[in-house]
Amino acid sequence: MTQAGQSRRGSAAEAAVNILVGLGVSMLANAIVFPAYGFQVSASTNAQIRLIYTALSLVRSYSLRRLFNWIGFGRQKDSA
Repeated sequence: MTQAGQSRRGSAAEAAVNILVGLGVSMLANAIVFPAYGFQVSASTNAQIRLIYTALSLVRSYSLRRLFNWIGFGRQKDSA
């Protein structure tokens, strides 16, 4: 039996959860890394930077998921 792949809604949900977790990680990383390298960025600017990269990451993640579904990557073959 061949699997149909992930739905667009499923792809979007997976990408969104993945990106939200990444946003949390980036918040922690920025709080540690920026000061360690001498960058003094306001909380507002820091949030804007994170949101821009988060949006780009969401588009990238969703697009790659849909591409892999389109080419059939990870589908199981019929065994009969």
